[in-house]
Amino acid sequence: MYATLLATHSIVRWLVLASLCFALYRAYKGWVSQSTFSEFDNTVRHTTVTIAHIQLLIGLWLYFISPLITYFFQNFGEAVHQREIRFFGMEHSSMMFIAILIITIGSAKAKRKAADKEKFKTMALWFTAGLLFILLNIPWAFSPLTSRPNFRAFNLF
Repeated sequence: MYATLLATHSIVRWLVLASLCFALYRAYKGWVSQSTFSEFDNTVRHTTVTIAHIQLLIGLWLYFISPLITYFFQNFGEAVHQREIRFFGMEHSSMMFIAILIITIGSAKAKRKAADKEKFKTMALWFTAGLLFILLNIPWAFSPLTSRPNFRAFNLF
């Protein structure tokens, strides 16, 4: 189950990034061109947050069954000094939670704005901040600090 959940978390990461990028495209385009905030824009906003929340739930589930996290808590004094263990035990989980919180707040604020330009602006600014948090805390395959493969295969056996 752990391997399947890990692969799912890896795949959903790309859905989060794609939906955030598309939402940001719509938000900046609408803000700059002073477009009407359409039902489609609202659906994009809502779908982006929903995908981010699904990823958060998968991440939390993974956090509580991960052997890496179990080791982190059982050997906290030693593990906190190991970059990779600390990254997943503290940094990745807390920063991703903050990123999802930022995106959620931005979505809620944008939803409540009266003017279309303000909806786009609010969504653009808050989603950009959330995306930056996410990009900085993904264990990219090219990262010299802590890396993981960009795509994980599902282990069927």
